[in-house]
Amino acid sequence: MLNSFLLLAEAVLYFGVMVTLFRFRARIGLGVFVCALGVMHFLETYLASVFYVALPFGMVSPGSAVLFSGKLVMLLLLYIKEDAATVRQPIYGLLLGNALMIGLVLILRLHAISPLPDGKAPDIGFMVWGTSLLFVDAILIILLYEKLGGYLRDQLFVRILVSVACVLSFDQAGFFTALHFVTGAPIAVFFGGWYAKMSAALAYSLMLVAYLRWLEARQIAVPRGISDIFDTLTYRERYEALVKHVGRDGLTGLLHRGSFETDGQAAVAASQRTARPLSLLIVDVDHFKLINDRFGHAEGDKVLKSIAAVLTEVAGAEQKVFRIGGEEFAILTEQPHAVARLLGESIRHAVKASASTSRFELTVSVGVCTLGEASNCLADIFALADERLYKAKLAGRDRVIGELGDDEAQDPGIRTRSA
Repeated sequence: MLNSFLLLAEAVLYFGVMVTLFRFRARIGLGVFVCALGVMHFLETYLASVFYVALPFGMVSPGSAVLFSGKLVMLLLLYIKEDAATVRQPIYGLLLGNALMIGLVLILRLHAISPLPDGKAPDIGFMVWGTSLLFVDAILIILLYEKLGGYLRDQLFVRILVSVACVLSFDQAGFFTALHFVTGAPIAVFFGGWYAKMSAALAYSLMLVAYLRWLEARQIAVPRGISDIFDTLTYRERYEALVKHVGRDGLTGLLHRGSFETDGQAAVAASQRTARPLSLLIVDVDHFKLINDRFGHAEGDKVLKSIAAVLTEVAGAEQKVFRIGGEEFAILTEQPHAVARLLGESIRHAVKASASTSRFELTVSVGVCTLGEASNCLADIFALADERLYKAKLAGRDRVIGELGDDEAQDPGIRTRSA
């Protein structure tokens, strides 16, 4: 029990010191963190070959279970918060440093070597195998983390834990294979090391997620040119975050017309594939031109921001809200037609009741269309919703039209409307 507690204490100490160096990288330089990682690599290698402790589930080396696991997590942290061009430096540094060490050992072995107490000479093959595993592990954990981003983007802890646990399992199998053939280590060493590494994966993942959420500010890092395997690490999360930011309207912060085309087509395809309903609301601010003429465009911009805020609040986080024109907005919702019309009515009343827009006595007109009613693509539902919006305008504004026969007024085929 004491050994288990000490291993946990070593992991906490290792993680705490390393993330402190990483946290202050802007002041003391990233080189301090990388150098410390290199020093710990030496200690890890030494302990993994000579230092083992007994745990209830088997023999475990702190070098393998604590330091090696921690090193992989540090490399993953470096990738998450910096970029592939940065993380490749310690990975290649460790690889080339180990290669240099092996080269020197090959020369050193030309000496008349005094045998170890057990009569064995240092095994160079074990060192080469360990170096190869390290390089594969370091790249594999980053590739796996990126791959899981497509499935676990909003579950950071699970994503990190699965990445670390899978790579440590792979490494333990490779490490034990070499250890068994070199030293004759029993199978208990494999299971003991694996259990310890899984515990380390859990502990380090918890600490890493806590550090990322509480101490590191989220940033969008722009990738730099890379000419090797790290070209495959396209910074999917950061790139998509940047695209998401660029795909928004600069004034209101809503998704813009380009996003509407892309997201709308994807939503239509998903609706047709899953048979879930999809409705489109087009919302237009009535007589908006009068606000610009009477109060100026600066005030008009404030009104548009207020309208955008009302739409976002009423629609809710699950719906996508777009600004598709000057004072025209669109909402895509996975709701049947009747519910979408109720959403339109809620928006209409919310705009009239909002403190930020009521002083202008603002109203909105809404056209609603649902996929499947004489429509099977985005262009179809947009055209039909827009036609119903025209109908709402011609029928006196400040209303929601979900069918062309909702309100009898002027000819709905008239294609002219005032702002």
